[in-house]
Parts: sequence; C-alpha cells; structure tokens
Amino acid sequence: MSYSEPARPAVRNAHHRGSGTGGARLTVGPISAAEHLAFVRAQRSVSFLQTPAWGRVKTEWRSESLGWHDGRRLVGAGLVLHRPIPRLDRFTLAYLPEGPVIDWTGDIDAWLDPLAAHLKAHGAFAIRLGPPVRTHTWSAAQVKEGIVAPDTKRLTDVSCQWADPVGARVIGQLEDAGWLPQSPEDGFGVGHPQFKYEIPLAGRTEDDLLRGMNQLWRRNIKRSAKEGVEVTVGEDLKAFHDLYVHTAERDRFTPRPLGYFETMFAALRAEDPERIRLYQAHHQGDLVAATLLVRVGAHAWYSYGASSTEKREVRGSNACQWAMIRDSLAAGCDTYDLRGITPTLYADDPHVGLIQFKVGTGGQAVRYVGEWDLPLRPMVYRAFDLYMKRRARNA
Repeated sequence: MSYSEPARPAVRNAHHRGSGTGGARLTVGPISAAEHLAFVRAQRSVSFLQTPAWGRVKTEWRSESLGWHDGRRLVGAGLVLHRPIPRLDRFTLAYLPEGPVIDWTGDIDAWLDPLAAHLKAHGAFAIRLGPPVRTHTWSAAQVKEGIVAPDTKRLTDVSCQWADPVGARVIGQLEDAGWLPQSPEDGFGVGHPQFKYEIPLAGRTEDDLLRGMNQLWRRNIKRSAKEGVEVTVGEDLKAFHDLYVHTAERDRFTPRPLGYFETMFAALRAEDPERIRLYQAHHQGDLVAATLLVRVGAHAWYSYGASSTEKREVRGSNACQWAMIRDSLAAGCDTYDLRGITPTLYADDPHVGLIQFKVGTGGQAVRYVGEWDLPLRPMVYRAFDLYMKRRARNA
C-alpha cells in the first residue's frame, strides 16, 4: 500500500445503506488519542499531519481525533484541527490536513457524509480536507524536459508517466457532492502543497538511488565526503534554529520561532522516539547544514532544512540529504518525500531553482487531489472566504 492509497483497513466498498461487512452504516465520533495512534500504527503509512501528536504541535488550533466505525470496528481515523473565525467564535473551520485516513477507493460519500453531519452538529461552518490520493506522476526526465522546453509553462503541460484512476474518481465524487477545490493554479497556497517531489525507495538499493541522481548530485555527495563533512543525528535544536534563522534572512522567508521546533520535537517523540530526527553536518567543527526528518510507518519526509552561507563548497546540504535518504531506506520506507514544488516551469519563476534541486535526486513529481472545502453553513463560509481574501490582499 503506497502513501497515495492509505487506508484500506477494514471496509473496501462502503455504501450509504451498508458497509458491505455488516450492513450497518458507518458512524463517526470522537476516539481517544491512544485508539487513534493504534490505528495509525496498523497502516503502512499515514501523513504525520494525521497523527494525534500533530494536534499538540498546532497549539493555535483546537484538535480532536475522530474515528469511523463499522459496527464496533474502527475502520478509519482523522485528526481534525478546529479554528474559529473572528467575531464568530462559536463556529469553526474543521481542517483535516492530508487526511482523513479512510478507504478512498470506493464510494467516498459513505465516509464523508457522516463526517459532515458530525462536524456540523458540533459547530463547524465548513470542512477542509486534503485526500492523500495521487492523480498524476512525472518522471525526473519528464520534468527536466518540461523545464527546458520553451513553450512549456506548467508541469501539467507535460505528458505524465502515470495517471491514477482513483484520483480522478475522487475528484469527480468531491465535485458532485459540492466540495470546492482550494489548491492554487500556480505556486504555494495557504494550505499544504498539491504538487510534491518524492523518491521511491521500495525494492531499491543505495547504488540504485545514486544511479538515479544526476551527475551534479552524485558529485556533490562525493565532494562532501572528500572534504570530511560529518553528518550526525543530534539534539541541539538551538544550533539548528540559529542556522535556520540565518537561512531565512538569506533566502527571504519568515522563520518559525525556536519554541515551535521544541514543541514539535517533544510532541512527535513522545508518540514515537523515532518519529523525528535532527541531522547536522559539520566541517572542521563548523555547523554547515542541518535538516529535520519525520517518519511515520513507511513514509519519510524532509521537513525543514538550513545551511550556512560560508563553506557552501563542502556541500553539507547534500550530505544531510543523502544521510536521510540512506536511513529511510534502511528503515524499510517506501517513499522519501521532499515535500512541495510548484507546477510552474517557466525560467523566470522564482521556484524553478527548487524544482531543479529536487529533480536532481532522481525520483518523481507527484500531483495529489489537493485541498477541498465543503461549506456546512454557507453564509458563515462566505464571510470567512471574504475575510481570508481581504487578509491575503493586505499581507
């Protein structure tokens, strides 16, 4: 089971009038964090954004674990983050990032209808979710061709390697049920990215992975080893954060505070000691790069990275990435996830450099279904939508 096919746990073809396993309609209700975590551990892979621990990281949201039951059996689960809107605090946006963990291969109304009924009854004005389901995959070679082709502006202009019929069916069912797409046409939106870059690991060796990388990546990995760069798994979050702030100033993005990473480490490690790891690359005693790896089951994510402006020639960032890829392979992961890319490929787009960096690893570009909203209270939802658009204009 791949990450794009997360939960086929106990119900394969649930329908409105019965689940096909006991005749009872699926029901949705609160479950304990322990029940939720046990369900996550029973899956091949689940997004770390759908673990109970993530609710403890997102302190600005109220979180709850919900479960889908077929009779007495727990057959699906989701982490719901609730956020009120200004001046309407009794209503919340109910957000399930990269979730929920249900069977997306059949009739999804049987799963989402009871979710909507439960959340509306408990004060949600809308649901936002991001099905962990792929729609298209492009090989590294196809992405490279798209970047250099003068008439190609978007990844979706390039013929894909594979189109997932499950993804197409999910989109059709969401549209038919009145869900509204939220993923932007270009660039990154306020939610989680629809387009990602992933390296398949299942059935491959370290040599296979190196052969899949481009010449520059292989040369940089060799260069870091030749220069004596040492990568260790460490605990010094303050050193990481100092380097991360330096990176933010150089690359002009707003850094998260140290407290966020301290909370993230504490929450994820409390759930599983191997859930999150800090990799640090040193050269002659100097910290030259640092990265965070998150792993749930067979899926590993490159979560955050930082690098020094000095000593960039020793290629500490490549050394960290290679260490994380090797450790993910050794842990039996199916996928190493480099997270988001934009679908824009034209040369003057500021994100093309990020795509080129990730394409050098080999791997593949993947399009997911994206994030979708279901208004439960249309007037409140319209007010929320206007508020968000006004805030975006003033940002």
